[in-house]
Amino acid sequence: MNAMRRWPYTFAVILSVAVGVTAIVASQRLGVPLRDPDGFLGPAYIRLPLIGVLFFAAGIIPQAIRRSGWRHAPKTIRMIVREEWTWGRVGNIATGLVSFYICYVSYRNLKSYLPLIHDRLYDHDLLQLDHFLMFGNNPAPVLHDWLGTDFAAQALATSYLAYLPLIPLTLGLVLTWSRNVSLGAWYATALSLNWVLGTISYYLLPTLGPAFFQPSMFASLPDSGVSALQSSLFKNAAAFKADPGGPDIFGIAGFASLHVSVVVTACLFFERTGQRAAIRIAGWAFLATTLLATVYFGWHYIADDVAGAIIGWAAVSIGAWATGNRGRRKRRLAEGDEAPATTPKAADDPGDAVPSVT
Repeated sequence: MNAMRRWPYTFAVILSVAVGVTAIVASQRLGVPLRDPDGFLGPAYIRLPLIGVLFFAAGIIPQAIRRSGWRHAPKTIRMIVREEWTWGRVGNIATGLVSFYICYVSYRNLKSYLPLIHDRLYDHDLLQLDHFLMFGNNPAPVLHDWLGTDFAAQALATSYLAYLPLIPLTLGLVLTWSRNVSLGAWYATALSLNWVLGTISYYLLPTLGPAFFQPSMFASLPDSGVSALQSSLFKNAAAFKADPGGPDIFGIAGFASLHVSVVVTACLFFERTGQRAAIRIAGWAFLATTLLATVYFGWHYIADDVAGAIIGWAAVSIGAWATGNRGRRKRRLAEGDEAPATTPKAADDPGDAVPSVT
């Protein structure tokens, strides 16, 4: 029992089991099957392991080549795997990926059940709040006027869609390159918490978002990857409402913005683990474009983004507490530190570090 309490993944496992059971119970009560949400990147149960394998190879192969050259690299790779990639380390990485996957899939399914449970929307209220905060204007048309609807639309669309592959990639990178089990667990737990806290926010204040509630405000925007995604979501939502037991999933919800919450989580994690300045600056810059894009394209109201930032901060803080990293501030993650911890005692040692995710 003491070992489980000290294992940094204990909270993530309990969280994933709890939200997974909730999704299963809701599915049975509503008579709607659980679905694995497929996207253009492929199913998460295939994508996440592939990301782990990718970074496993990226971490080992260059190291082996530096040590012994191309000719003897295969032998050196086997030696590195035997010395550094224990079953304990592999098990911790798998636990992080699986717990993240369960929380994500449960979140997507519980989000899809929202129109079957709630019949009231609060879009009008949040639209009025936006109007008040912008001194009698709606924020999206103001951004369209300020930034234009040509280059800015395509640039913001690219940034917004980049979120889809970037977040799983950062998770795979941190888990496979970390030499401190508790830090990998911290990031996996924080990301998982975003899905759970975001689901709760959807049910507390159901909304569609400006683009789906008042699409006329966005009629002047050109075609882009974002407009194609919004069109797809609208068609799938209509198909789900017509036949909840069919193959489609309902994927529209405004409050809170999980795009914002997850990126805030990544930025705060990079700050609190002392990543290089270039990574931290890139993270905050990506957050700035994400904030603009959510309002520019009508995904979210201003209150959605504020709530998303709060969720991101809460996820990092709770994750730090749950994994024994509370109070950690900008500890440099230097490459070449001690081998990864594989026992609960070692995982809690604050002296163990992980290689900088650069």
